[in-house]
Amino acid sequence: GLVGPAALCLGRSMSLCGAPAACAAGPAGGGGGSGAGFSSARLSPPWLRLPEVPGAEPHRANELLLLLPPAPRGPAPPQHHVVYFPGDVQNYHDIMSCHPENFQWEHWSFENVATLLARRFPNSFIWVVKCSRMHLHKFSCYDNFVASNMFGAPEHSTDFGAFKHLHALLVNAFRLSQNILLSQKIVHGVSKDAKIAACKLQPQSVPTTNGCSSTEGERDCECSNNSAMNFIIPSAVGAVSFTLIGFSKGCVVLNQLLYELKEAKKDKNTDAFLKNIKAIYWLDGGHSGGSNTWVTYPEVLKELAQTGIEVHAHVTPYQVFDTMRSWIGREHEKFVQILEEFGVEINDQLHFADDVPSLDNHFRVHEVF
Repeated sequence: GLVGPAALCLGRSMSLCGAPAACAAGPAGGGGGSGAGFSSARLSPPWLRLPEVPGAEPHRANELLLLLPPAPRGPAPPQHHVVYFPGDVQNYHDIMSCHPENFQWEHWSFENVATLLARRFPNSFIWVVKCSRMHLHKFSCYDNFVASNMFGAPEHSTDFGAFKHLHALLVNAFRLSQNILLSQKIVHGVSKDAKIAACKLQPQSVPTTNGCSSTEGERDCECSNNSAMNFIIPSAVGAVSFTLIGFSKGCVVLNQLLYELKEAKKDKNTDAFLKNIKAIYWLDGGHSGGSNTWVTYPEVLKELAQTGIEVHAHVTPYQVFDTMRSWIGREHEKFVQILEEFGVEINDQLHFADDVPSLDNHFRVHEVF
């Protein structure tokens, strides 16, 4: 069944089960570089890695990484989920740290960004949606959400099925996660008011400080209580809420969702899911195509304005001041202007405005939005 391939990883010292074997030594050229960050060995909350989760159609599947919230001290708060779509080069820490180029940006690995998001959105379930294809181990391609060329540049349409895919993906991921947690009996015998349940794991491969693997024995871990197992279906209006976040290339998914809004509202289940989306964040969107980095069609943005969803746009000079891709800045301005004309109080912020455009600050938008 669906549960079989999914892997569960918990503990203060951990690596993600099923990840490719880490290199025996540090990445070529050493572990330096401005993107070097803390090792995933320092992460303490529980994680779930769900490979090949099917969406609305069997041939559309995406891998997801889930960071569970800590056990609540009292009654469980309303369930909130943050769904994050990464950009180019981003991957699991072990993979990035051992790549000859991408190790420079290992600080922005799936695990590290999920940890940042957990601080930014306390008591939330943090989901990282891995793209279905990564061209040349560098260019993220969200083929299951939008028609894309070899390098992941999108060809937007109104009927690709991104909304249905995202909804079905979350429904299946919720079910998988709940089944895994139940099957592992992580919270067996723990009351709802309990804060932490002690448990032990079998020996597993864990990353050392350079991101590459070593083996440790059993270790203690912290577990969420059984409130974490009661995943509320995404279409239960008012019972669960969502925040969608796209970074860089990941914004192509958000844009495709906008193009499908009008049709999505006509489907009962998709519309119910849509009503639970409370906020959408565009973090320095960009891709290799020559246009359509931001949505600028009034008829499309009018549909967004009518939903009442909070809109946040956070950009840096790396994208919007790029003279070689000047359309990005113009499209961003038009996106904001049109939404404001429709009465949307968009939270639009330019970060690092006085700094020289850089990839470092492009990634650092995660820390300041």
